[in-house]
Amino acid sequence: MRLTIIFTLFALAKVKAQESGKQTKDSIYIQEIEKKEPIKNFHAEPLYIDLIRDLGARKGEKEWNVGFGITDRNVYDEYEALVEYEWAPIDRLGLEVELPFSIYPSSQNGNAPSSNLNSLKLAAQYSFFVSEKLNTSMAIGYIHEFEMTEFDNYGKKTLFTGNVYNPFYIVAKRWGQNFHTLLYTGPQFIHHFSNGVIDTNWQINSNVHYMISGTRNFIGIEFNKNVNELDFDMTIRPQMRVGIANDLLIGIVTGIPISRKNERFSTFLRLIYEPGHKK
Repeated sequence: MRLTIIFTLFALAKVKAQESGKQTKDSIYIQEIEKKEPIKNFHAEPLYIDLIRDLGARKGEKEWNVGFGITDRNVYDEYEALVEYEWAPIDRLGLEVELPFSIYPSSQNGNAPSSNLNSLKLAAQYSFFVSEKLNTSMAIGYIHEFEMTEFDNYGKKTLFTGNVYNPFYIVAKRWGQNFHTLLYTGPQFIHHFSNGVIDTNWQINSNVHYMISGTRNFIGIEFNKNVNELDFDMTIRPQMRVGIANDLLIGIVTGIPISRKNERFSTFLRLIYEPGHKK
C-alpha cells in the first residue's frame, strides 16, 4: 500500500515537472520572438487563406511562399499553384505580390476551363493594434487583383478581364501558451470588364490552432466561409505545419466542403521560406 502511494506520488510529480518544463520551454520560445522592439505577439498563421505578413510585422521581415494543390471539381480536376513574396518595409506594415495559377490537364473532360494565370495580386496589411497584455493583435488590409484571361487567349483577347477589390479585417488572440484563434473577414467586389457587372461576396475565415510546445509546428483547422445573395458555402480545412529547418517550413492542408455541388475533396501544400530567420 505504501509502495503504491509512493509510486503514485512520484508519477504525479514527474508529470507535473514535465508540464512545467513544457510551459517554461514555451515561455522562453515566445519571449525570444516577442522581446524585441516593437512589440509583436506570437500568433499561428493559417495555411490556406494566409496573412499578408505576420501581425505586428517588424521592418526587414520577408518570406517566400510556393503552393501546390489539387481539387476534385466533380467532372474534372483542377490543379493550383502559387508563388508569393511578402515583406515588411516598415514596422507593422506588410506588402505582398502573388501569382496564382490554375492548371487543367488537356487530356481530361472537355468541360474543363483553359489553364491560366488567374491574376496579378497585390496586397497590403497594417497592424494597428498589438497588445502584449491581452496577447491580441488586429490589422486592416486591402487586396487588389488584376484578373487575367486564359493562356489560349493571349494575343487574341484583352489580357486583363476584371478587377477584384478586397478590403479585410483581422483579429487574432493567443490563449495561454499553445492555443491560437484568428478571424479574417471582409467583402470581395468582383468587377467584370466584359459587361460592367460587379458581384459581391463576403469572406469569413475563422481559425483555431494548437502550437506544439517550444516550436513553430502546429495542428489546426480553418473554416473558410463564402456568403453572397444566393448562396452560403463553407470548406473545412484541417491542417498541420512542420519546421524542417530554421528558415523553412512546410504546411499540409485538406479541404472538405460542406456541399459537393461544385467540388469534392482537395489537398494543398505550402512551402514557406523565411530568409534570415533564426530560431
